[in-house]
Amino acid sequence: MTSPIHHEVDGDVYVHPRHLAGSLNTGDAALAPLLGLGWSIEHDDVGNVYVDAPDRRVRIGFLPEGQDDGLWRINGYADPFGPPTWGMCASDAVPTEFVTAVTTVLATEYAKDPEGLFEHVVPRKGESFRPIQQLLDQDWRFDVTHLVLRDVYAVVAPDHLAGLDFLPGELDPDVELTTRGARWEFWGGDKSPGTAHWYTTATTRTPLPLLNALATSISDPAPLPRWRKETHSYIPGRARLTPIRPQAPTPRDVASVFARRPATAPAGSVPRWTTSSSPASPARRGPGR
Repeated sequence: MTSPIHHEVDGDVYVHPRHLAGSLNTGDAALAPLLGLGWSIEHDDVGNVYVDAPDRRVRIGFLPEGQDDGLWRINGYADPFGPPTWGMCASDAVPTEFVTAVTTVLATEYAKDPEGLFEHVVPRKGESFRPIQQLLDQDWRFDVTHLVLRDVYAVVAPDHLAGLDFLPGELDPDVELTTRGARWEFWGGDKSPGTAHWYTTATTRTPLPLLNALATSISDPAPLPRWRKETHSYIPGRARLTPIRPQAPTPRDVASVFARRPATAPAGSVPRWTTSSSPASPARRGPGR
């Protein structure tokens, strides 16, 4: 049991804003919500991990040894033997917490109604733009220059170091699934050529709850914990780092600890400093000792 006084944080600094953090060293946290539902997991001989829903209609790939920079692939199949109906891809620098937000909602939606992940329902007015509204609610802004120059609806963070590019019009499903030319592309970092940044793409028919979860996590104002020495886990020179200081226990924390301790040691208990049995009592000692 974890002591209520010590709330462990995996890191020694907070990264502000969170979209300038990077990937963690493991994908366990993002896979946990799905494995908790009993989804199957397999490993190949080079270190990639594959997780499948029981009906094989949703598949997750964690691909550190993949053929490109797509570390995460999440695909949904209306027909488990056909091509993907929708897909998401996250690059190898995406903060793992963003993927975890998606898989957590995916697990909830699948447990509630697997068919709902494949129903092509026309969204109510404004509902299809809810992911964009999630960003606007956190003071992100439309970037009209992208619409003029690239025919893209773009929303950018206040620091212009993260954004969402939304492609309007008809798109080729195969292109969406196999390139970065998908309907939705979230990105973080400096997008100029040759600089470190991450991206996550999502195709047209990606379920809206997954997109909402992703947009909400990316735009959350709370920072993310990282280790300062692991410079791959944030963008040096861009991210603002603040030290994580242990929180002092509150009176309630201290009281809860003492409340669990017995007032006296139970009869016959072994003293804490022994390693085997209680010491012999003086009455049992032999003469001359």
